[in-house]
Amino acid sequence: PPGEVVWLTVVWLLLWGEPTVGNVLGGLLAATVIVWALPLPVVDSGVRIHPVAAAVFLSRFAGDLVLSSFRVASWALRLGVQPPVEVVTVRLRTSSEVMTVLITIALSALPGSLVLEARFADRRLVLHVLGVEGDVPATIQADVTRLEGAIVAAFGTSQDREELR
Repeated sequence: PPGEVVWLTVVWLLLWGEPTVGNVLGGLLAATVIVWALPLPVVDSGVRIHPVAAAVFLSRFAGDLVLSSFRVASWALRLGVQPPVEVVTVRLRTSSEVMTVLITIALSALPGSLVLEARFADRRLVLHVLGVEGDVPATIQADVTRLEGAIVAAFGTSQDREELR
């Protein structure tokens, strides 16, 4: 809790606007009383950072950003030609809601894809995809499965990682 006391003291000083001795002491006293009287529960976010896997994920995700940006830009430059657009449902292997949220954020950040719906109960995502040709459902399922594996490897708990094996 020393970090909480310091943080609350800084907020106190920002509210008062002047870092006088009285304000600092008053902020420390108020912060100490708040931390002691109203302790926060310990919450497990369900996220663990695995540095090597996180670096691999970030490099692959950066590559995916470049490729999807190029794909969307190439369709934008084809005047008068409508890009293929599909709504695809994909199945996730993870049952973790935290991992599902991270996967949803990553997919929505990629140009040309948007998560329309996340169904936690049956582990499905409904995606709107732009500019993908060929067997779109199989291609998108493979891409999402690869992304899911990378995210769970980078940020998942041991239980999340075991679930994908």
